[in-house]
Amino acid sequence: MPPLPRRARLWFAAVATAAVAVCTLLLGSPAPANADAARQPEAASSLPACPFWASGITPPARTTTPWVAPLQTAPAVNFSTRQAAPTITGTLENGQVTVTVSPVPNAVAYKVWRDGVDIGYISYWGQTGPLTVTDTSPCQGASYDVVAMYDTSNSDASLGQLSVPYWLGADGTLAPGAGNVAVGTQIPMMVTSYDNTGQTAAGYNAQLGVCATDPRVIPWGTYFTVPGYGTCYAADLGTWIQNDTVDIWLPGDQANNWGVQDRTVTVIADPYTSGTSPTASASPTASAPASASPSPTVSVSASPSASASASPTSGGTCAVVWSASTSYTPGAVVSYNGENYTATFDSTGAVPGAPTSWAVWTAKGPCG
Repeated sequence: MPPLPRRARLWFAAVATAAVAVCTLLLGSPAPANADAARQPEAASSLPACPFWASGITPPARTTTPWVAPLQTAPAVNFSTRQAAPTITGTLENGQVTVTVSPVPNAVAYKVWRDGVDIGYISYWGQTGPLTVTDTSPCQGASYDVVAMYDTSNSDASLGQLSVPYWLGADGTLAPGAGNVAVGTQIPMMVTSYDNTGQTAAGYNAQLGVCATDPRVIPWGTYFTVPGYGTCYAADLGTWIQNDTVDIWLPGDQANNWGVQDRTVTVIADPYTSGTSPTASASPTASAPASASPSPTVSVSASPSASASASPTSGGTCAVVWSASTSYTPGAVVSYNGENYTATFDSTGAVPGAPTSWAVWTAKGPCG
């Protein structure tokens, strides 16, 4: 098995492929109420395609390796107990995107990213003018995220919730929405693993369920499931994590035991803020986004996929008993603890009825 890459953690993510705008705001008069309405945003069609955040790095060729199942299923990490994320607006003008952050109580600073690239830090000291940063290198279809900071330590504990992704639309304005990764989008991925400790690029501590993605493909702030692993939250980067690659976090030797696998990941809604997810409702059969790599899309499962069962889905006879080692496809019917369930998404190891499996299995009633 090839060695796992050593991955640079980029809490301040200074990169050569994007201009970093560090903003210390001065006192200014409040913007007129109709300032945004008066702007005439530019169309984004003339912008270049979004580059990878670390240019000039080509990952080595990697093939799938033997796989040992992790000892636990990754839950959906819960940041909902933290302070709510700020909202942002933005407009493309003169080849730049001016991002305005809506302040939240008690925050002392804000940090803004475009596709995981740090484009600005705002120190808040009571000024009344708009809180803005400028992205001098915008690109087509980029996603933007913001987080509020409650002290200047830059520690995990200082951070509130990471915002949903805001997309730069064709009309040159920023807005939250599904973009090209709506709920149900399935993307064939090479899935690698790491066990580094410390802070991720977004600032949260590395932990089970926090994963590294190429934000051009799966934006930060997105939840998605990985067969055989559990639920991921995109909040990290890696120099080898490009295009159709995801890096999952596992402790110690479990990371080595994962190796390199082919899996089809599925985007799911934010399980903790239903109705405000950046990936609004969409068909579970949505195709992979155009930005995904055109490499072969063979999906490797730990065992043959289960087909839909003919057993009843409510009451009556129980369907075949769920197995942790079986890879299930949408429509498969199983029973678990005296209840039938129907698969909504592809999964391996997602326990029916578990709090972290609500998006994977739909309960169909007791059986006997």
